[in-house]
Amino acid sequence: MNSACPMISSLPLFHRVAGQPVIVLGSGEAAEAKRRIVERAGGVVVDDMQEGIDKGARLAFIACDDPDAAQGDAIRLRCAGLLVNVVDRPELCDFTTPSILDREPVLVAIGTGGASAGLAKALRLRLEALLPQSLGELARKLGGARSALRERLPDAGERRRALDGALAASGPLDPLDENAANCVDEWVASGTSGRGGGVVEVVLRSADPDDLTLREARLLGSADLVAHEPGVPASVLVRARADASRVAIATGETPRAPDGLVVILRA
Repeated sequence: MNSACPMISSLPLFHRVAGQPVIVLGSGEAAEAKRRIVERAGGVVVDDMQEGIDKGARLAFIACDDPDAAQGDAIRLRCAGLLVNVVDRPELCDFTTPSILDREPVLVAIGTGGASAGLAKALRLRLEALLPQSLGELARKLGGARSALRERLPDAGERRRALDGALAASGPLDPLDENAANCVDEWVASGTSGRGGGVVEVVLRSADPDDLTLREARLLGSADLVAHEPGVPASVLVRARADASRVAIATGETPRAPDGLVVILRA
């Protein structure tokens, strides 16, 4: 099994532009679409390059029919320290704009690295049908309950495991349940505790992470420590929480179990 680290083409980020200048150059439908995106995020559209640079803009969109002019503008803006998006020219882009599913403050951004905006839109529309409008309210309620939850569960690991359990499918705060937001206060007040730790072994059937069962994928995504034998592919390891500890072990070895959930991946 290949353990090389899988690469992604872009680093997904959410960029806050509210009240900030953003350069949008060009005219026509494509330029107007970029202006709407900027304004929707609270940014201040500036349509003059030098004015935007002087005002400290950090992002720029270029929607120009002349490819040479677009490339020249991109070079000048990049030399001034801005990140640049050139419509329909992914090779000139420092960033691309995803298809956005809005459940403010929950935002789901779907990107294809500029390969197919149509595919990104199709995926967004599928997800629109799955994610209820109440998802944003659930996020706000959880944010408001953060202090109370921290007081009830001071240990960060236990707090995270409690949230993992509550937010799991069919849990009391299942994000796909339209009534979940109404249950947050009751759940926090109930004295719920995190799921216990322990050691769970997962024997891989192949190098394909899609061959993980739903239970195995859930455990891997909740683990505090992931111990993996030689030959476990990085494509499986990346399914673990980004902040979970990882340790390589010898074939057949069982590590000492610290507090929390340990998942042992065996090739």
